[in-house]
Amino acid sequence: MALTGSAPPSEAATFAACLATILELGIEDVPEPVAGEDLDGWRLARWLGGLGLGLVPVADAAAFSWAGPWIGLVRPPGGGERRAVVMYGVPSGVAWDPAGALEGEELRADGEGPRLEGGFALAALDIALARPPLPRAPAATAVGTIEAILIAPRAGAAARAVEEARAQAGRGLDGDRHVAGTGTFPSGLPGSALTLIEAEVCESFEPPLEAGEHRRNVVTRGIDLNALVGHEFRLGAVPCRGMRLCEPCMVVERYASRSVLRPLVHRGGLRADILADGVLRVGDSVRAG
Repeated sequence: MALTGSAPPSEAATFAACLATILELGIEDVPEPVAGEDLDGWRLARWLGGLGLGLVPVADAAAFSWAGPWIGLVRPPGGGERRAVVMYGVPSGVAWDPAGALEGEELRADGEGPRLEGGFALAALDIALARPPLPRAPAATAVGTIEAILIAPRAGAAARAVEEARAQAGRGLDGDRHVAGTGTFPSGLPGSALTLIEAEVCESFEPPLEAGEHRRNVVTRGIDLNALVGHEFRLGAVPCRGMRLCEPCMVVERYASRSVLRPLVHRGGLRADILADGVLRVGDSVRAG
């Protein structure tokens, strides 16, 4: 929900609102920097320290990307007081604007319109203590299905639905950009072979999210993909391993016909490695283990 009031919200107010959103706290629970105090001053630093967190200034916000939330500082066109927004993704865009105007925008320091002039990443003071445990894998009795298989030969090309596809270990699906090395991101790295998304997530949009908008290889139904991070699973007879969440970014935002960055946060699906060659087919099972 955007901040309301007769005057534009201040930089301090929007910064506190962004912190509350990222930390999933009420705005009243976050101390707002006072006039004349740096955004990352002692008041806020000590409060965050009590949570085991700190703020890290971003040296070049316009070039910074993060596969999670961070705070950007935006100057309106023609000058005026900056305000804070929640940025997200690689490359990053505005996932939430407390002033309610910029969601889904890709901001630069040298572009027309609002300018990105700085930023902060929220980080753990001790990574070893803060690292979240891996989710528990779905029970072996939890079985989903492959609802669609989609292949695009290169970045930006239309995705083609197929009934079956040959999976190559460590590479991807035959004919797809991840195998050919013609996608937006590098091929051959962990988690680059295969992307999946839940049909239930696609159907939560009105109208439903289409293949050309989500750009994932496999659409599944009936299984929690987030729970497969760090665990092995099977698409039919093809063994795979969930590597990390396939979080949304400005690449997906550009392809979609509406703003999808914020609605897909933590719901964008799964990036996986293929562990052995095989064939996957529409209607095949999806099961952990």
